[in-house]
Parts: sequence; C-alpha cells; structure tokens
Amino acid sequence: MAITLYGIRNCDTVKKARAWLDERQIEYFFHDYKTAGITAERLQGWCRESGWENLLNRAGTTFRKLPEIDKQGIDEHKAIALMLAQPSMIKRPVLDLGKQRLIGFKPELYARAMSA
Repeated sequence: MAITLYGIRNCDTVKKARAWLDERQIEYFFHDYKTAGITAERLQGWCRESGWENLLNRAGTTFRKLPEIDKQGIDEHKAIALMLAQPSMIKRPVLDLGKQRLIGFKPELYARAMSA
C-alpha cells in the first residue's frame, strides 16, 4: 500500500504524525504542500470525500489574519480558492492511504487504519 502524508514540514502536528509513522517503521512519502504545492483537483476530491469544512483550517494563524470580508460567505469553491492560495489553510496532516484519507493526527485513528 502506497502511503502519502501531506502537510507542512514545520508543523508540530505533522512532526508528531511523522514520528508516529517512523517509530512503527511505516514507509510513506511526505508531500510538503507549502513547497510542492497542491492541485485544485486533489483539494476538490478531498472536499467531496470529507467536506470542505473539515479540510479548511479556520483555527490557524493564516486564516485568522484574513480580512473579515474573505472569511464571510465561505462555500466549497471559496474554501478551495483560499487553500490553493495559502496551503497553510489546509488542515494537516492529511494521510492518504489510497482508499482512505485521514485529516489531522489522532494516534488511535492511525493505528486503526494501519491495522485494517
């Protein structure tokens, strides 16, 4: 099974997820979407699967610093445009297991997904 971990290298939560995978010697490819980018198609797929509300990181500094007008009336189209323009607005990490994606890092969910 090919596993890809999407995130930003400096993110503490991404570091925890990487450490969890490394400790269990689980092979994965790391995709830093701050440096490598992310496609609209991939974001659209994740939004269809998990909902844009689960994918848009409203708690992060980047979102909080947006002008109020940009925070209003957010729908899927606007959320995707914001995440494409500022990849740090994508919740992280996103663990792509091929048939399933996990958003955020919860060790118990990672353990359950890896044992399936």
